[in-house]
Amino acid sequence: MKITFFGAAGEVTGSCFLVECAAACFLVDCGMFQGGGDAYQKNQRALPFDVRKLDFVLLTHAHIDHSGLLPRLSMLGYRGPIYATPATIDLVRVLLLDSAHIQEKESEWVLRHRHRGGRVARAAPTPLYTVTQAQACLRLLRPVEYDVRTDAVPGIEFCLRDAGHILGSAILELWAREGERTRKLVFSGDLGQPERPVLHNPTPIGEADILLVESTYGNRLHKRLEQTLDEIVEVFEDTLHRRRGNVIIPAFAVGRTQEMLYVLAELVRAGRLAPLTVHVDSPMASAATQITLRHPALLDERTRELIDWQQRHPERLRIEFVADVEASMRLNEVRHGAVILSASGMCDAGRIKYHLQNNLPRPECSVLITGFQAAGTLGRRLVDGARAVRIFGKPVPVRAGIHTIGGLSAHADRAALLDWLGAFQRPPARTFVVHGEAETAAAFASAIGERLGWSGVTVPGYKEEIML
Repeated sequence: MKITFFGAAGEVTGSCFLVECAAACFLVDCGMFQGGGDAYQKNQRALPFDVRKLDFVLLTHAHIDHSGLLPRLSMLGYRGPIYATPATIDLVRVLLLDSAHIQEKESEWVLRHRHRGGRVARAAPTPLYTVTQAQACLRLLRPVEYDVRTDAVPGIEFCLRDAGHILGSAILELWAREGERTRKLVFSGDLGQPERPVLHNPTPIGEADILLVESTYGNRLHKRLEQTLDEIVEVFEDTLHRRRGNVIIPAFAVGRTQEMLYVLAELVRAGRLAPLTVHVDSPMASAATQITLRHPALLDERTRELIDWQQRHPERLRIEFVADVEASMRLNEVRHGAVILSASGMCDAGRIKYHLQNNLPRPECSVLITGFQAAGTLGRRLVDGARAVRIFGKPVPVRAGIHTIGGLSAHADRAALLDWLGAFQRPPARTFVVHGEAETAAAFASAIGERLGWSGVTVPGYKEEIML
């Protein structure tokens, strides 16, 4: 058996693991690289193998850094099944089409500005795939419910367990038979932080021979939720009522937007915030929220109760889903009192860039950063204290308050990751630490050895091949 790490190795994004064994050749995830000046080139060079030899693909969840190159896989000739939970498939249908649309528009924008004599230094990027190619890929998706042990091919079975990260996210258990021996592989996917709102806690797993575990926040602890809520209340009160500005919240359309709506509803219901109107300015986030409401069984009891409360008290929390471009542009005319949730979460694409362009120069406004910001992204530059940034090729001064709220992460922190690993009845023979920036992954690998006493814990490199 051989595993090749074609992404999320020494970095967070680009999840893609090729497994070759006696029974089959398959991929776990097929994600897009995000952040950094070389992301586009890495995505162009991704999948450097004959995709037609793959028997199947297993998808842990819908986030683009796990699913975003599936249309490219199909474009290169893959025609087999892509297995995922029903909720993940619902979300992927939205995310992949949106990803393709953004790529096409980005290319059009660069070409248009060059032809008009605009100062655009870079070449127009060719889309990694088109909307039509993304639509073709969607026909390969096959739904598998949680906790159902399923035959992929003769000799390989798999089971998807609730990872508690985003709607439909899964931990993958896989059994591969080679001769008289059966090996069990476990891929954590992205694990959610336990006891956080909206979703259930990650499912504990008891055993594995081979384990791939994420480490996005493997070197730090999240703030307590109570402290995070206090910070949000302070930012809202200071910005909306004392300084009379706007609150801009970059948020991933899937997961973070829905969690922020929960948090704001809870704070309004508790009387800690005055009645609010929240503008959700992302067609994809609007679609993802509707998908979330169609899967109530995947939500925890507190969330179902809060949804019922909000529907009975719309005057306390008014949620306005901004559909068309004209309505989005009108938000730029609002000088104070606006709360705008918009994608993308790392500020590198989508309508959030327009809201940042209009509000970053204004000292009375605030930007609430609530999620992970990969190295090289606009969001990361804001978190790192940039005094000015470039948006749409133009310099934008940063005078607004930048507030990093760390307690709402959809990823488990170091303590939660170690607790999840602690449920294993015995250490796996090999453990590979993935989905973390290089220093973070190395620190977490050391923590596993020190805290749990496990040996055989390593951080694989990009394109590294491991024979098992």
